[in-house]
Amino acid sequence: QVQLVESGGGLVQAGGSLSLSCVVSGSIFSIDAMGWYRQAPGKQRELVATISRGGITNYADSLKGRFTISRDNAKNLVYLQMNSLKPEDTAVYYCNVHGRWGDYWGQGTQVTVSS
Repeated sequence: QVQLVESGGGLVQAGGSLSLSCVVSGSIFSIDAMGWYRQAPGKQRELVATISRGGITNYADSLKGRFTISRDNAKNLVYLQMNSLKPEDTAVYYCNVHGRWGDYWGQGTQVTVSS
């Protein structure tokens, strides 16, 4: 069974930083893309960033320059470094992995940015 476990969320003041990580365990192979999505209260889940096996990244336009995604293919880990956080970044952040077999999602980790 495949499991994605996120960590690193929490409460931070505006202007601060947080680093999220997600480890993928279980019987999984050939992960193509790894990524982060978020869902704020009353809103739809939205893309934060994705990264391909080869390291090609894709970011939501509004987050470019503040967030950085990276991955460790050998350890099935994906990271999200978030800087200059704003109250509007408050959301549950979800880890995602995608391959020919479809998608798996983590349970999410809460990020709260206070003003």
